[in-house]
Amino acid sequence: MTQAGTLQDMQARYGERYRWLLLLAVMVGTMASIMSSTIINVAIPDMSHQFTLGQERAQWATSSFMVATTVAMLCTPWLLASFGYRRTYAVAMLMLMVGGVAGGLAGNFEVVLGARVVEGLAAGVVQPIPAIIIMRAFAAHERGRAGGIFGMGVVLAPALGPSIGGLLVDWFGWRSIFFMVVPFCLASLWLAFRYVPTTSPGGGAPDRRGNRLDWKGLLLAAAGTLCLLNGMVELHGAASARAWSLLGLALACAVVFILWQRRQARRGDMPLMHPDLFAFRSFAMGSLVAFIYGTALFGSTYLLPLYIQMAQQLSASHVGTIMLPAGLVLAVTIPLAGRLSDHWPIRVLICLGLALLAASFALMVTISLHATLWLLVAWVVLGRIGLGFILPSLNNGAMAGLEPRLISQASSAINFLRMLGGAVGVSLCGIVLEWRIAAHGDSLSRPDSSLARLAAFDETFVMLALICALAMLAAWQMRASARTEV
Repeated sequence: MTQAGTLQDMQARYGERYRWLLLLAVMVGTMASIMSSTIINVAIPDMSHQFTLGQERAQWATSSFMVATTVAMLCTPWLLASFGYRRTYAVAMLMLMVGGVAGGLAGNFEVVLGARVVEGLAAGVVQPIPAIIIMRAFAAHERGRAGGIFGMGVVLAPALGPSIGGLLVDWFGWRSIFFMVVPFCLASLWLAFRYVPTTSPGGGAPDRRGNRLDWKGLLLAAAGTLCLLNGMVELHGAASARAWSLLGLALACAVVFILWQRRQARRGDMPLMHPDLFAFRSFAMGSLVAFIYGTALFGSTYLLPLYIQMAQQLSASHVGTIMLPAGLVLAVTIPLAGRLSDHWPIRVLICLGLALLAASFALMVTISLHATLWLLVAWVVLGRIGLGFILPSLNNGAMAGLEPRLISQASSAINFLRMLGGAVGVSLCGIVLEWRIAAHGDSLSRPDSSLARLAAFDETFVMLALICALAMLAAWQMRASARTEV
C-alpha cells in the first residue's frame, strides 16, 4: 500500500499507466454495486414465498435499492470535494459489504429492505465516479476506448451475476446471493488503498470547510423520489386518490427543487444539480435519453427473470443460462462500440443501440408458451448488442464540451436521471404487468402459466419497445460539441 496518496504521488510512481490502474480500481467497486442492484431479481420468487409477499411488497426489494441509489448520486460531487476520492470510495465499499452481509443474515423482510437501502446508498455514491475519472484523466481521443474497456468489465457483473445467482438460489437458497458482493468489496478496498488518490477532483486537497452540502435540495430530491415511487406503488391497488396525491406531491417537489437549484447557483453556492448543465444541448438531450433509457433497461431487468420463471415456467438457474450468453456478447460489443464512438457521430451509435433494444423487446411477442430456449436467448442477445452501442456513447456524448467545473455535477446528474428512470421503469413494468394480467383474467398467484399470462407479458414488452423508440427522438437531437481535455 502506498503511504503518500496524492494524485501527484500516484502519477509519479506509476507513470503513464496510472490512469488505467485507477480505472481498474473503481471498475471493481462499480461491478460490485451493479451486481447488487440486479441480482436480487433472480431471488424474488423464492424470497416472496419465504416471507409471504405479494408482488407489490416484493417489488420494494428492487425499488428501495434504486431509490437510495438515485438520491445518493446527488451527493457524490460534494463527498469527493470534501473527503477526496479514496475515503469516499472506501467508505462506500464498506457500506456495500455490510449491507450484503446483513441482507444474507436477515430474519425478516424489513431487515432485507434496510440492507438494500444501505447497499443502494453505497452504490449511488460509487457509480458516478468512473465517468468523472474518464473525463478528467483521459484525453478526448481516449475517452471512447476507456469507456468501452470500463463498460466491458462492468457488464461482466450483471452478465455472470444472474448465472451464478440462479445456481446459488437453486442450491443454497436466496440468502446466498447477498454474499456474492463480499469478495468484490474486499478486492475493491485493496485496490483503493493502492491506486485511488486521496485528493479531490482536479488534484486539489479535500476541503470540508469550503464545501457545504445542499441539504435542502437533497431533502427535496429524496421527498420527490419517495413520493413518486410510493405513488406508483399505490397505483397497484385500489387507492387511486392516494396514488395521485403522492404523484402530485412528487411533481411539486420537482418544481421547488428546480427553483431552489437556480437560487443556489445565483448565490454562488454549490447546488446538487447545476442549472448551467442544461444550457448545453447535448447534455440536456442526453439527460432525457438517460431517463428514458433507464426506464427501459431497469424495467426489462426486472421483467425478464419474472417472464422466464412465471410465464415460461423455467427455474432460477435457467435465468442464468439465458442471460449469460447475452452478457458475454455485451461484454464483447462494448469495447468495439467504445472505439467507434471516438470516430462516429455519437447520436448515430445511440440511436442504433436504442433501435436494436426496441426490436428485442418487440420480438418477444413471437415466443410461444414453453418455447425453445434458443429463441429467447436470441432476442435477449439482440437487446444486449443494442446496449453495447449505447453504454460507452451516452455519458461521453452528453458530457463532451462541458466546463471542467461542471464535470462532477454532470456525472452525478446524468446518473441520477438514469436511475430515477430505472426506478420508474421497475414500478411501471409491475403496474402494467398486473393490469394486463388482470385484464386477461389471470393472476401471478396461480402456479401454472397460461396463454393469457403470456399475452400480458408480451404487452408489457411492447410498452418497453415504444419507450425505446421515444428515446431515439431525443438521442437524434444530440449534437457533437467541441471536446475539451480536463
